[in-house]
Amino acid sequence: MDSAVTNSTTLSNVITSNAGANDSVTNNMMTDNTTASSTTAASTMMTIAETAQWLNDRDNFLIITHRRPDGDALGCAGALALGLGELGKKAYVLQNPEVTPRYEWLINDYCAPDGFTPDYTITVDTASPELFPKNFTESDGQVSLSIDHHPSNSMYAEYICLDGTCASCGEVIYSLLMELSGALNAKAAGYLYAALSTDTGCFEFANTTANTLRVAALLIDAGASNQDINRLLFRTKSLGRVKIEGLIYSGLEFYFDGTVAISTITLSMMKEVNATEDDVDDIASIPGAIDGVLVGITLREMTSTNDCKVSVRTSPTVNAHGICAKLGGGGHAMAAGCTFDTSVIEARDALLKVIPEFLPNERQK
Repeated sequence: MDSAVTNSTTLSNVITSNAGANDSVTNNMMTDNTTASSTTAASTMMTIAETAQWLNDRDNFLIITHRRPDGDALGCAGALALGLGELGKKAYVLQNPEVTPRYEWLINDYCAPDGFTPDYTITVDTASPELFPKNFTESDGQVSLSIDHHPSNSMYAEYICLDGTCASCGEVIYSLLMELSGALNAKAAGYLYAALSTDTGCFEFANTTANTLRVAALLIDAGASNQDINRLLFRTKSLGRVKIEGLIYSGLEFYFDGTVAISTITLSMMKEVNATEDDVDDIASIPGAIDGVLVGITLREMTSTNDCKVSVRTSPTVNAHGICAKLGGGGHAMAAGCTFDTSVIEARDALLKVIPEFLPNERQK
């Protein structure tokens, strides 16, 4: 996801695992080769092994996903709820009001019943409290555990299990579930395959690593139906999706010698083609796919003409997080976001003022 936040996220806040690439899938994250947990002013960082022990020692969990949840967040939530349930623990997923039909299958079996009161809350794939869903706020109490892969995580939870080297949170959940039980069933493997594949554009995005592919292979070995999931998530388009893409392509704008492409999705465009939230899933990848483009930006009107969501996708030579951090957002090096309480035109103009300092010198004019 973009990890768009409404307060400024700076690089001084970035805390990641010190583990790097490793031939062992389960040891390239925060496992026993990380010698000890570390503590920030408000949070305790835990390794995979420490997190597994923390979960083993507790029960009665509520799992939270972020606003406008994607396949990574929901796949992680479903797999974690299933895995904990198989260990005899009570674990449910908070029903997120913004889940779209495209991803409902990932959590439908695990939604919390009315009246459920958890002892511990766990967020997955959620970098900051600003991304909490509408039905969960900081007034509900401090989050017990954050499991994440965003380097921009704001350390809001009591405990943090974070690996910023992972392309998806699904890779972190995979290692955690393997540490807990040593195996996955086909259902959990399918959820996590959806998590990995959606955050990597079916393994086409530059964030895909060798470890991502190793984990995906192991998930297929465990029973994930990659053909069915790929067809559902990447090779099937609704009529609304085709029509909204047509409007996007016809309205593309180019700047800085064609290295910056900006697409705009307005509420009127959505209404014109009767497009739904499902129809604009992963729509931010369109401008960055154009030859010669280093920065692809998608501006989208959300609830009104003065509510704009910005998604930024970049090549390895441009820091997407740096661009969005200047505007109160953040995310990953090549995928980030921010929000504006302005029109898409004003948001575009603000971005165009910031972008030049992040472009290669010869492209800044």
